[in-house]
Amino acid sequence: MSDDEDGADVDAALAAAADELYAGGVDDFVARRTALSRAVAAEHGKPAGQVVAKLRKPSVAAWAVNLLVRREAEQIDQVLGLAESLRAAAEALDGEELRALTRQRRQLTTALATTARRRAGEAGTRLSEPVVDQVEGVLTAAMLDPVAAQVVRTGRVVTAFTSTGMSELDVGSVVALSDALDRHATPVGDPEASDDAEAGRPELHLVSDDGVRLAEAEEVLEQAQEQLDQAEREREEVRAALQDLDARRLQLQGDAEELRRRLAEIETSVDEVDDEREETEAALADADEVVAEARAERERAAAEVARLQG
Repeated sequence: MSDDEDGADVDAALAAAADELYAGGVDDFVARRTALSRAVAAEHGKPAGQVVAKLRKPSVAAWAVNLLVRREAEQIDQVLGLAESLRAAAEALDGEELRALTRQRRQLTTALATTARRRAGEAGTRLSEPVVDQVEGVLTAAMLDPVAAQVVRTGRVVTAFTSTGMSELDVGSVVALSDALDRHATPVGDPEASDDAEAGRPELHLVSDDGVRLAEAEEVLEQAQEQLDQAEREREEVRAALQDLDARRLQLQGDAEELRRRLAEIETSVDEVDDEREETEAALADADEVVAEARAERERAAAEVARLQG
């Protein structure tokens, strides 16, 4: 066997081991990884076994995405295929059409996240709301970013991630065997599950007219709620401003009352000073008369002295 063939066999063995490992649960991940590592090492050598031994344990959200990819492979293919069409058509669309596509995308990711929660519950794990949000974030990234879509399809996601579709995804940090993105997860059959329609679970044909109308109605409701919340916040701000003005007004009224009281005291003092001034003016007039009489008396005495001396 040539080196190329041997290398291909090792790569295939690693991909198969990883596929089996990430198809299982989180609780026994480490034990299964150890067993698979030993099996691969025995058949393909210690280095290959070490690669398996270093495969990272997935977070709960990543595990739920991997479970969804295997249990709902057809729906995942449908949704991600639609996402590719939407990305290809996006540049030619106007704003209104893009908003409609965004609503459809939200419907799809929300529906898939709900399915992931149900599948996790069937597997014995309850997903909390934050974990469901992380699952929806990964699915949204897969719809926006073709590389993220490849990552999701592998079924080897190790941690939740997001993407705007405008920046490069650090593939090595979010998926196991990042150099094997072309190897997709092996779908897992579900013979005990009933048909979607019979089970009352809607199929992911969410681009129907009814679905679009529902999405539009939900979008209108969401916008109305946001407007209501904003209006209530602004009303509270105005109410707080009014309360501040009322408090300021009371303070100024108090200041005005104090000034009026002080003015009344000053006016009373002015009246008292006026009365005292009138009395003082009368006393001054009397004093002027006394001075005049004294001056006249002094002049008469001086005249008498002068006569006697002469």
